[in-house]
Amino acid sequence: MLEIFYYLGISLIIQIILFIPAFLFKTDKLTDLSYSLSFVILAFFAFVSTTYDAVKLILLLMIFIWAIRLGSYLFYRINKIGKDTRFDNIRNNFFKFFMFWFLQGISVFLIMLNSIFVFNFESNYTFNYLSLIGVAIWGLGLSIETISDIQKFRFKQKNKGVWINIGLWKYARHPNYFGEMLCWVGIFVFTVFYLNSINLIYLVISPLFIIFLLLFITGIPTIEKKYDAQFKGNKNYLLYKQKTNLLLPIKLKN
Repeated sequence: MLEIFYYLGISLIIQIILFIPAFLFKTDKLTDLSYSLSFVILAFFAFVSTTYDAVKLILLLMIFIWAIRLGSYLFYRINKIGKDTRFDNIRNNFFKFFMFWFLQGISVFLIMLNSIFVFNFESNYTFNYLSLIGVAIWGLGLSIETISDIQKFRFKQKNKGVWINIGLWKYARHPNYFGEMLCWVGIFVFTVFYLNSINLIYLVISPLFIIFLLLFITGIPTIEKKYDAQFKGNKNYLLYKQKTNLLLPIKLKN
């Protein structure tokens, strides 16, 4: 059990290494890159630490594909926009900026926890129906997140200072976050069959943590607060917000 915290150490070391140039050069170009890279590195170390099998390989690929897709998109986006406004009030404060990176390292570890357990078991797994359901949920989530990100990025390039209300965003205010939640729910479902009942009690923290994080901490609240201030008093925005789902990209009944 204690060896699991080895991966927490790796996650924190990655954050510290990349935090140093980020703080010294006051750049936001390493923050999201560090986040995605941490998943790749932790998954790789966990995968090579024990015996290999097809189940572990597919789990590795699911994490790799999600992380590389997200990291590439976010790195491309930050190079286009120049800076991340989330850090405007903390970028020059060593302690506050460092705490963001420190908590990011802990977050990566918690989200990866159930996957790390599966990777670290000295066992050859076989596929089952939950494996296939997990991959299907993950694939749906990845598709929704990717399409949402592309739609928003293209829209923002042509429409400055306007909220997006086309494509999946016509039906949900945050379809990208819904897609990301589905990815990690899918990964958890994929691993459920390979975890015993005792482990499941606390390893369910992995999907619950990312859902909690996006719903109440860093994801949706940040965007909602920003848009509410930016479009305060805008009747069209208030109507869009009233008639549009928070997460699920489906049409509400009139």
